[in-house]
Amino acid sequence: MSYGEKPDPWAIAPVLRGQTFEQMRPGARFRTGSRTITESDLIAFVALAGFGEPLFLDEQGSVEAGYAGRIVPGTLTFAYAEGLVLQTGVLHGTGMALMGSDLSIKGPVFVGDTITVVVEVLESRPTSSGGKGVVTTKNSVVKRDGAVVLEYRPIRLVRGSSSSII
Repeated sequence: MSYGEKPDPWAIAPVLRGQTFEQMRPGARFRTGSRTITESDLIAFVALAGFGEPLFLDEQGSVEAGYAGRIVPGTLTFAYAEGLVLQTGVLHGTGMALMGSDLSIKGPVFVGDTITVVVEVLESRPTSSGGKGVVTTKNSVVKRDGAVVLEYRPIRLVRGSSSSII
């Protein structure tokens, strides 16, 4: 490349690449970064998703429902957990689809709580069409005090080592 010539940024390989399904071996575990859920996070989510329930709109609604503070919707906790997983880069350029998940809420999350996600690979197998695989993990959302507040088992379609990765 000569001076002044502009490279095509899409022709340059990204630094961060996710794991292929073959690299995701059953029993492997990792932890994501963490996130403290703020009042602003709650208000923005409630407004965008239409969760106009007194339970989520003000502390009095949460207290009247028997909680000790501003309760966060489980769907917000799930969304942030998925964001934390993706921020690790484990699926960067290799993740193809979220095919399904079961979800179990184990305990409350309040404004001000900090969460992290522990991911354990349960199954990784090739698809019949080749070049990709199906990976099932158990994702445990944990608060700073060690309480598991949400568990889900996503099933994902993930590129294999023989498929092209952009």
